[in-house]
Amino acid sequence: SRAGPKPRTRHALKRELGLLRAVSLVIGTMIGSGIFISPQYIVQEVRSPGASLVIWAVGGLVALLAALSFAELGTIIRESGGEFIYVLRIYGKLPAFFVAFTFLVVVKPMGGAASSLSFAKYVLAPLYPECPPPDVPLKCTAVVVLLLVAIVNILSVHLSMSIQVFFVVAKLVGLLVIVFGGFVTLANGHVGSLQNAFEGTVLGVSDIGIALYQGLWCYAGWYNLNYVTEELKRPEVNLPRALLIAIPTVTVLYLLVNVSYLTAMTPRELMSSTAVAVTWGNKVLGSWGWLMSIAAALSAFGSLNGSFFSGGRLCFVAAREGHMPDILAMAHVHRLTPLPALTFKTVLALVVLIPGDFESIINYFSFTAWFFYGITVSGLLYLKIKKPEMRGSYKTPIFVPILVIIAAVFLVLAPIIDQPKIEYLYVTLFILSGSIIYVPFIHYKLCPGFLDKVTMFLQLFLEVAPADKNL
Repeated sequence: SRAGPKPRTRHALKRELGLLRAVSLVIGTMIGSGIFISPQYIVQEVRSPGASLVIWAVGGLVALLAALSFAELGTIIRESGGEFIYVLRIYGKLPAFFVAFTFLVVVKPMGGAASSLSFAKYVLAPLYPECPPPDVPLKCTAVVVLLLVAIVNILSVHLSMSIQVFFVVAKLVGLLVIVFGGFVTLANGHVGSLQNAFEGTVLGVSDIGIALYQGLWCYAGWYNLNYVTEELKRPEVNLPRALLIAIPTVTVLYLLVNVSYLTAMTPRELMSSTAVAVTWGNKVLGSWGWLMSIAAALSAFGSLNGSFFSGGRLCFVAAREGHMPDILAMAHVHRLTPLPALTFKTVLALVVLIPGDFESIINYFSFTAWFFYGITVSGLLYLKIKKPEMRGSYKTPIFVPILVIIAAVFLVLAPIIDQPKIEYLYVTLFILSGSIIYVPFIHYKLCPGFLDKVTMFLQLFLEVAPADKNL
């Protein structure tokens, strides 16, 4: 008898992330360069050490509440893609396209550019002890690290996650050194800036909003597991569990690190420092202060690696749902990594990197991101009220998404209430310009004839093929 047709080999991303790697991914992307740089920007806005510590605590709470809301969404809609896939399934194609367009073209490239700039800043800090590094070597170093991280993620999921675990350990050691140094300083009776901690506090709405932007940048990464749900083992258990381990750990560490900074540095020293951790290291560790440059650089590298791993999946899922070119929904036939999506993310990050500076990048990143985080969490509130039968294995109290939505509204409006900047209008107009792409190419599915040939050429050249869903 004739043999039946040979079954098709399943081509999909593998479930390789257990609880340890999931926690490492969240901690590794959250603890990046921000804790070594952002303290100075927060103090600049609120003008007192005590108020800056409150900002750090509030930022951790907001990140935790938002992450728990995303965790419930992730157990209801068990697909990779984070905000994009949740908005698509709840609100439909047009809102989801704006999410994909904004995150892929604005938010994710800005995050990658900021992390690579931070890495470069700390790598070069020992070479320029008296001044900030010049722009050319700074940008060149950032470009090199971006390309290196992209190559690692293209080569292997296992390699990327093994590197992530290593860098999580390295950055935790660096932060614990700072915490220990703070305890020693306090034990010797030096309270530094913690005496009269709230003196001179400024509580303007815009000041608080921008300070929270800088603080929440340091917690960016709480959402990354939702981008890789299809690669997570037992997501219904490990998704909320990893977040409940990672985010409180990071929040406590951040508070202790900032206390350590404030025991050794005056607010004026902190605000004028070009690299806070290095300044702290020189004052507390003396001749060993250069170790802080290494710790900060390793931290930025680990965060960049984690954001590449998760951010590439967003592009991959958006293309798989027809919101991006088909080639971006393909995975390498041997390595099972989303090579085209990772390459696309790398190119956009390089474009953002060239003209950008760290503080501006963070402000526009946060303004844009929290607008869509609020929309996404409003979807969870809608499901809880209108479709209670759609329940996941993890359930948050209804006040959690309500608080997140209130926080998101404040974060979007606060910086433009009494200190409006034209750049926020430009970002908004750029987001809305996505409709020019959506109407012909997504809604009406118009496709230039040459695009199929380009896709086929790239598919053969890159050795990639469409990947199945991992549900």
